[in-house]
Amino acid sequence: MSTEGSRAPAPLRVVVAGAGIAGLYAAALAARRPATAVTLVAKGALEDSNTWHAQGGITAVTAQGRAAGDSAAAHAADTLRAGAGPNDDAAVRLLCTEAGRQIDTLAAWGVPFDRAADGYALGLEGAHSAARILHIGGDRTGAGIAQALIRTVRDLAAAGDLDLREHTAVRSLLRSGGHITGAVLETAGGEPAELRADVIVLATGGAGQLFEATTNPAGATGDGVALAWEAGAVLADLEFVQFHPTLLDPAAAGGRSFMISEAVRGEGALLVDAAGRRFMPGVHPDAELAPRDVVSRAICSRRRELAQQGLQPAVYLDATAVAAERGDGFLARRFPMIDATVRSLGFDWTREPLPVMPASHYWMGGVRTDLHARTSVPGLFAIGEVACTGAHGANRLASNSLLEGLVFGRRAVEASGRYRTAPSFDARPLAFEDGTGTCTRADIQSQVSASAGVVRDGAGLELAAKQLAEWTAPGDSPDACASLLPVARLLVAAAAARRNSVGAHYRTDFEQAPAGRERLSFVKEQEQP
Repeated sequence: MSTEGSRAPAPLRVVVAGAGIAGLYAAALAARRPATAVTLVAKGALEDSNTWHAQGGITAVTAQGRAAGDSAAAHAADTLRAGAGPNDDAAVRLLCTEAGRQIDTLAAWGVPFDRAADGYALGLEGAHSAARILHIGGDRTGAGIAQALIRTVRDLAAAGDLDLREHTAVRSLLRSGGHITGAVLETAGGEPAELRADVIVLATGGAGQLFEATTNPAGATGDGVALAWEAGAVLADLEFVQFHPTLLDPAAAGGRSFMISEAVRGEGALLVDAAGRRFMPGVHPDAELAPRDVVSRAICSRRRELAQQGLQPAVYLDATAVAAERGDGFLARRFPMIDATVRSLGFDWTREPLPVMPASHYWMGGVRTDLHARTSVPGLFAIGEVACTGAHGANRLASNSLLEGLVFGRRAVEASGRYRTAPSFDARPLAFEDGTGTCTRADIQSQVSASAGVVRDGAGLELAAKQLAEWTAPGDSPDACASLLPVARLLVAAAAARRNSVGAHYRTDFEQAPAGRERLSFVKEQEQP
């Protein structure tokens, strides 16, 4: 048969939006595939991500790093226990069994995991039954992984194998016949441009900026969830927001927001009140290493009790006994970045406890996906924190987030050329109408923090919903972010709809529920013609 005049098939056009661990990894894997044209879009610089700031580590049971008796099955059991019921069992198994493969890939790409004499050095964090946390530079795990992935992506871009667009935002998704066909981009200069695509992979991260106190960078504004919502994708588990228990109190740190890794408690640091009294042993059998939702609520409760007694409502993370027991320089060696930062802020944590408070950290909810990272919209995939795989349930197990970005980032790339259909999820239709009042980012943060924080109730959620409904999206002011308002409305609506307490969603007007499987999913109600 003659091939004269025949043409090679057009390459699969893949756009990855977001440059944290999930986006960088997926873009690098996709760029290595034949007949694939990859564009990586980053709202800021490649270093502007939650991944870069991740301290504690990444969870994995590997051949080169395994505590005695530990296994992927034990990792899965801990993930399910922390998740408090509404986990997707298949997603949990996939996350834990695929961990070793992703670590091997990162190591081959030059990620310098800390080593011990017999393999990877392993740390312990809350709700884990064994030490299985890999880290880099003690407490610079995210930056260590990101640096290697960024180097890989820049090399691919320099070789012409990847189109890299930094300081560029995705403003909307384009569809035809229900299928994704591209995106509208906007550069830092404000110029819009259409980018055609066969597949779009959302890797835009979370929405920590919904809250006044957060461990997240300024760019964590829920953009991907807002984009997917407008495109008609199903969202799930939006009420489940994890609060990290130990943000260095900005009021005592000159306004600086800085997270103290859970790995510090894993090394033996304790939570105490202003009188030096511990309170976690009376709250949970694992005390300071209880799941994050338990620790965060306990800190809030203790602060409230102290205020009611007319005492200083402060809680501290005390590592002084660790420093004394482990010897001079231990904290600086084990946590060099934390040590340097707290000292620069005027604290000598070898001699004094650090004032801490809970802060929004990770959104378990997001764009609902299947095991291949597919959303309910054909051609649209979601990975990392923007996605809701169901692996985390109602409360993420510490250090599972970086791992999830890797596992499902690879799954998305492997599925992108094979699946042109989309899974179907049951979902409740939901609609919002814009008000006419103007608002700022700070206005939205104040409402969400007051109503949907560590502890919630129906009255507060109802008031917040009414106020959010009166506003229209922020304009072009310096603190504006159009994504925050719809995402705030979605979070508050989901928290109001879940009329029980489970995991990170705690309502004082409803009792803690036994482990249950119910998951709340929503989809934008279509306008009637």
